[in-house]
Amino acid sequence: MVTALVAALAGAALLAAPDPASATRQDTTAATTTTSGAPGARGGSVGGVRAVGAARGAPAGPGYYRGRAFDTCEAPSLAVMKAWRSSPYGAVGIYFGGRGRGCPVQRELSRDWVASVHAMGWRLLPLFVGSQAPCVISTAKRPFALGSSPWSQGTREAGEAVRAAGALGLDASSPLYLDIEAYRAGDAPCAATTLSFVRAWSREVRRLGYVPGFYSSVETGVRDIEAQRRAGTKDLPAVMWFARWGRPALYTETVLDPQAWTPHARIHQYAGNVSEAYGGRRLLIDRNTMDAPVARVAPTADLKSPLSAP
Repeated sequence: MVTALVAALAGAALLAAPDPASATRQDTTAATTTTSGAPGARGGSVGGVRAVGAARGAPAGPGYYRGRAFDTCEAPSLAVMKAWRSSPYGAVGIYFGGRGRGCPVQRELSRDWVASVHAMGWRLLPLFVGSQAPCVISTAKRPFALGSSPWSQGTREAGEAVRAAGALGLDASSPLYLDIEAYRAGDAPCAATTLSFVRAWSREVRRLGYVPGFYSSVETGVRDIEAQRRAGTKDLPAVMWFARWGRPALYTETVLDPQAWTPHARIHQYAGNVSEAYGGRRLLIDRNTMDAPVARVAPTADLKSPLSAP
């Protein structure tokens, strides 16, 4: 995420300090359900994820978190995560799978890491960076461009994502966020191929019991998915994580209809490549504000790490 969206940077003052808005963490574990079809489609249920009461015997839905979040290329150590509990952030994005990850060797990320940071109070946003648009802008992502069968590729990679999530203890009903980096605007064949992949991935993730989320640039992937939502296209992502660097605008982004992907179904990445330090530990991060689902974490018995306590 941190390299593809440089065109939308705002002033240096924004990047020098944490966003003063939405400073209070708000976390709820209300049972939720995902709507089918196009999130926010007119004439139907508005939003990708909405809070409801859990039916007797039904699997629990994801909780959601409202507040500030950060993501960083490689999962930090438990010591860093403990130090950062003094930060204004309450959720963290983890790059848990996909052939296109910028940091494929995740030295810290494991089932025990997930359980430990969750026990500290962190909420988790699992990011899957798989195949990319054929006209992806980033040269680093071009080796992972989609082939000639995007639907089957999307279905296959969705299965990979669900297996990788389960191996880390991320339970069913967790959101899995598909990362599609910025691609060439106005390239209709490229956009159509990418849409086919995203729809297949979303459909299969949903079928396997997880919540399909989507991350991309406002001017490419997000704009194209919003156009499909307006057209009534099915099998779209349930949660929208949009990147436009500037002021936080979770519910005022002009590309998105104000009624779309609500309630509890939006994340805004508004700054990137920002260096911050808390508790004496420094990280290079992207900043996000969110009101969206977070992972359900399976309990891990007999965790011994002294860092797992809040």
